[in-house]
Order: sequence, then C-alpha cells, then structure tokens
Amino acid sequence: MNRRHFILSATTAAVAAQGATQRTRVAIIGHTGRGNYGHGLDTMWQRLPELFEVVAVADGAPTGLADAKKRLGIEKGYSDYTHMLAEVKPEIVAIGPRHIDQHRDMIVAASKAGLRGIYIEKPFCRTLAEADEVTAACSQSNTKLAVAHRNRYQPVLATVKKLIDAGEIGRVLEYRARGKEDQRGGSEDMWVLGSHLFNVMHTLGGKPLSCSASIYQGGSLATKEHLKPGAEGLGPLLGDEIHAQFRFENGLCGRFTSIRSAGEKSAGFGVHIVGTKGLIDLRMDTNPTAQLLPGNPSSPSKGTKEWIPISTAGVGKPEPDPTIFAQVNDHRIAAIDLLEAIKANRQPLCSGEDARIVMEMTFGVFASHVANGSLVSLPLRSRSHPLEIWQ
Repeated sequence: MNRRHFILSATTAAVAAQGATQRTRVAIIGHTGRGNYGHGLDTMWQRLPELFEVVAVADGAPTGLADAKKRLGIEKGYSDYTHMLAEVKPEIVAIGPRHIDQHRDMIVAASKAGLRGIYIEKPFCRTLAEADEVTAACSQSNTKLAVAHRNRYQPVLATVKKLIDAGEIGRVLEYRARGKEDQRGGSEDMWVLGSHLFNVMHTLGGKPLSCSASIYQGGSLATKEHLKPGAEGLGPLLGDEIHAQFRFENGLCGRFTSIRSAGEKSAGFGVHIVGTKGLIDLRMDTNPTAQLLPGNPSSPSKGTKEWIPISTAGVGKPEPDPTIFAQVNDHRIAAIDLLEAIKANRQPLCSGEDARIVMEMTFGVFASHVANGSLVSLPLRSRSHPLEIWQ
C-alpha cells in the first residue's frame, strides 16, 4: 500500500499540462461465447478519450466481431488476435474473456509482440505453472501486466491502511472474508469472486505463508467422487462449502468462507478487519466501499454499534470526489494506473505477480483439502492443479 493511488481528475490534468497530444493505442481481445469481453474491458478505454484510442478488436466469433466493431466504432477487426497484434502493433492490449483457458496463450502472444502493457480480466490462469510462465514472459519483455481486480484500485484502501496504522480499531486480530455465496457457493465462488477477497487480504497482510482448509459437499467432506469440470475453463472443482485459514507475513490470520445459497445473496461479500476497538468492513463492488463499526466486536453491549462510512477524507467525512466509485467500477483508475506504470517503469497496483499470489491462496485451499486439511506452506512446491491427483 506504499504506492500512490491515482485519481482521474488529477492525472488527466497532469497529462493536459504536459501538452500530450498523442493518445495511447489500445487493441481489444474478446471471444463471444467464450467469456466475451469480461466486465467492460472493451469499452473502458473510451471513457478516457483524452488518453486512449481503441484501434482494433479481435474476436473468434464472426457475429461477435461485427458487433464489437460497431460497439467500439472502429473499422479494424480480426478473427485471429495474433494477426491483430502483429499488424496493428498496439501499445496496450485488453484481454477480456472471462474464460481462463485462453489467458496464458493471449498473454504470451502479447509479451512476444513487445506490447508495453496488458490489462486482463480475472481469474488469472488455470495453473500456477501458467502463472509462473506469463509473469516471467512479461518480465523478460518489460510488459506491464495489470489484472482487473477492481477493488485493489479503490483509493479508500489507502485511508483504511492509515486508520489501521493509527490504531483506530486497536490491535488488529484477524481478517474475515466471505464470498458471494450464491448458487456458485463453494469452490466456484472462491475461484471467480474470492479472488477479489484474497487480493485485498494480500494487500493488507502481505504475502500468504500457509493455508489450512476443508471443503464440503452436502455437509460432508468432499471426496474425489464429487469432482466436476468447472465453468469458464476453471478446471476441476468440488464442494459447495469452503472453510479456509491463511497466515500472512504480518503475523495475522485471514479466514475465508463460502457456503452455497447462504441466505441473502452477497450479504457477506467482503472482508472484515477485526480489531480490539472496532471493525472495518470492506465491501466488494459496493458504495460505500469501507465502513467502521466502533467498539470491540466481541463485546456486543459496548460501543455505538452504528456503521460509519469511510471516505478518502476519513471516517464519517464526505467523499471529496463523489465520482471515485464510478471511476473504480468502470476501470478508469486501473487504466490510468497501467499507463502511469508504463511511463514510470514500475509494476501496476494489481500486477501479474499479485494475481499469482491470489492463485497460491486458491490452490492452497485445494492442496490442504486433498491433504486431509493439513497445513500447507505457500508458495506451493507443485505448480500443477492440486485436484489433478484425484482425476
């Protein structure tokens, strides 16, 4: 959290002050019917017309390609993204498909083409071996790889960190995270949505050092008989209930729980930072993103027990820029951060390495369950999928 966050108005003003006239050229990779264009990774650049120009799009589905060209208002369209990268030579490529079975090939192709930046939809890759390969490829080509964990780009995270360091909630005891817990509850929820939570816990706690976890199906420990192919190229999955605990390098533990159809949809989707004098609630994709509940959460009769919103200005203060949430939600701050990372030759706020660490946590859950809930050290020694031994 020691790198600065970027606010759209200030950054674009700085670009204008520098007299910048040439926009950064962006190409889009989508695949209609196989993950499409993610959560707006095609149109996000058009919200910053002073900084970016979308010059081409690739889509393996002819109808989807025609629709994308019309939607983006461009002429150049390709059925093969490798041809697009070679002919158009963009500076940045957005890799939109939610299906992760193509991510490795797309990232490697972009790095080999010498692109300066990549912005890719989460989840990241299918295996840790793929994550290792693509982060190494981007490092070799000095391609800045940013991952669309939108909440990592939320400026209020810096405020939360300052409050924690100042002792606002006393001694921090642990992190508690819950998935969306809808019909995907369990391992699919962890893969697709838990990645946001793992990324936030990693941001606050540092690198995860170990994991212990158990996965259940119908109230009993899941076995290899419960294995099933995951949607969107996720690989093997099992279980409708997960309970996991991680140890981070700052000495704190983080817990993750996901139970299918656990009451109100998305009610718990976020991270609680539990302290002796209060609790901070970090909501995923929700405004306000952060709220404070003063008082020891273990003493229900003490404290005000009223949630107080946290803005970038502090606890209970109005947000100085009310457009901040929209800027995070439609990826504008992430796009600006990637551009600034390229210019400053630094890593993006949510880099490929950060996404690889999220995968270590995800696969750590599977590895611990396969080992009967034993504590496993992170990073994992095996870079293959832990559930493959049950296939």
